[in-house]
Amino acid sequence: MAIELEGKVYGENKLVLGEAEGELTPQQIVAELDKYIIGQKAAKKAVAIALRNRFRRRKLPPELADEIAPKNILMIGPTGVGKTEISRRLAKLTSSPFLKIEASRFTEVGYVGRDVESMIRDLVRIAVDMVKQEKIKEIESKARANVEEKLLDLLLPGGRHGSGRRRESGTTDEEQKEMMRTRERLRRQLRAGLLEDRIVEIEVKEKPAPPFEFISSNGFEEIGIQIQEILPGMFGGKTKKRRVKIKEAREILMEDEEKRLIDMDQVARLAIERVEQSGIIFLDELDKVAGRESGYGPDVSREGVQRDLLPIIEGTTVSTRYGLVRTDHILFIAAGAFHVSKPSDLIPELQGRFPIRVELSPLTKEDFVRILTETENALIKQYKALLATEGVEIEFTPEAIEEIAAIAEKINEEAENIGARRLHTVMEKVMEDISFEAPNLANQRITITREYVQKQLSDILKDQDLRKFIL
Repeated sequence: MAIELEGKVYGENKLVLGEAEGELTPQQIVAELDKYIIGQKAAKKAVAIALRNRFRRRKLPPELADEIAPKNILMIGPTGVGKTEISRRLAKLTSSPFLKIEASRFTEVGYVGRDVESMIRDLVRIAVDMVKQEKIKEIESKARANVEEKLLDLLLPGGRHGSGRRRESGTTDEEQKEMMRTRERLRRQLRAGLLEDRIVEIEVKEKPAPPFEFISSNGFEEIGIQIQEILPGMFGGKTKKRRVKIKEAREILMEDEEKRLIDMDQVARLAIERVEQSGIIFLDELDKVAGRESGYGPDVSREGVQRDLLPIIEGTTVSTRYGLVRTDHILFIAAGAFHVSKPSDLIPELQGRFPIRVELSPLTKEDFVRILTETENALIKQYKALLATEGVEIEFTPEAIEEIAAIAEKINEEAENIGARRLHTVMEKVMEDISFEAPNLANQRITITREYVQKQLSDILKDQDLRKFIL
């Protein structure tokens, strides 16, 4: 079913909306997130509803749909419990433009540093790359066919008419037929990969100088690109001849064909629509800009950053290199540990723009066991796969996995609680010796037991000071 909003048809155009956004129910979204994130059901439920509400909004009449603001989410919880991973997996699920950025990177207008509008420009760049890659897939077969003909022209300059082009003057019918036979023979060899090392001469464009980055509150950026457009002769655009192998020539010609066949104006337009309708910005470390001003010192701009964030999240128009972008319907997911400050320390207007708040719980030993074994990207699976490349087969006993989880939980309680990231440090220490000796252990099967885990970590667990440095 196609829905018309603001003069544009949505619903059938998956390029704009994201392939799965309108097809997945909230239950299916949560089930997909469960494959990668253990627990945190409240957060998963909140993002699933927010995502489904976007799809529902697009089915409404335009005048009503424009009034419905996205339900932005504030995730509160310690580091390493899945805040970023939930947002990242959500964006992958829906083919949405996704940007993760730390709020602490921004400074108030007037201070040296990044202004908040730069995150919208970054999101547009990401969307342009996404749409461009999709367009490349659409024209790939046509581009490959064109490149093949150009390579044949380089290999057999006199036989161009064999590809359906004009006949060369001064050739007889017999010569013409012979050229066509030769061209087809070369085509078969080319497709079979027999000519990859043959040297040909092609014309390539000189690469332009890298653009100057200039980011300001006015939205001017990459002024180097603008100068190149005005003075193309000075900043690239010239061609030179190069002698290269066929395999390198193919890549160069393919890149030229993609540029020729892809309409970048259409790509920019679709990218902006995708950002406006499906963009997701994950604003991490929001707690670092919370709190009232002391009036002096390095943190003086924190409240100013909040004030600058407010219009972006409320909805404004940002000028980018590809055109104007409305931020009214971009979904913002903010996160922070809020150990020192509290969500109530944010300015009231900003609090009001995050109506949904979910608290993520700290991870327990049972959660760590599930993270090590059940998720699609489980650490146990990763280590097994890595060492299998050296011909070493690794097996973990259930008791060993429980011991690793218990140690990770204990260290989180006694030292800083860094959540599931603690498993990385513990696992790396457990596997250190095996990883080092792996090239000499080919065709062996090694079983990791509880005793082995305790042996690898015994010195560190006994020495409190050493633990602070290593784990």
